[in-house]
Amino acid sequence: MKTVSLAAVVLAAAVTLPAPAADTGATPAVGAPAPDFSLTSNEGKTVKLSDFKGKWVVLYFYPKDFTSGCTMEAHNFQRDLAKYDGLNAAIVGVSVDSAESHKDFCAKEGLNFRLLSDPDAAVSMAYGSVMEYQGKKLSARNTFLIDPTGKLAKVYTGVKPAEHSEEVLAALNGLEKKS
Repeated sequence: MKTVSLAAVVLAAAVTLPAPAADTGATPAVGAPAPDFSLTSNEGKTVKLSDFKGKWVVLYFYPKDFTSGCTMEAHNFQRDLAKYDGLNAAIVGVSVDSAESHKDFCAKEGLNFRLLSDPDAAVSMAYGSVMEYQGKKLSARNTFLIDPTGKLAKVYTGVKPAEHSEEVLAALNGLEKKS
């Protein structure tokens, strides 16, 4: 009887705990053209998807600057940046944080790739990468590997920050060999 009661309590707690709500925006499919964007970078410059034509783009969405998972993910991309450069790939991060927050985050964490500000979550929405947390829209942790022609080559949802950079590099190496 105690086991049933404990299970009921755990189930009730799980049901009542708030969880980030996923947005209804659809994630674009592999093979489709990547949704275009024009956003402000940590350098205060406008960056468009077309700026990367002819390169692979690792477009990763993350919830918030200066948080543990987001910092870990960014550090791992930074650690592997030379490998991405060797594969003709650019790393580009997107969140709803301001360009100024991104500038401070890059300076504090030693990041040498672009972070883009999506304050109204419009680009995050176009990529099906929006979640709501405590009444605010945040970018959901998803990554899109875009080929040099601007088409989606691979989509990652629900990314695990600790191993993600290695996962993307492995896929990119495999895709490079096919092209």
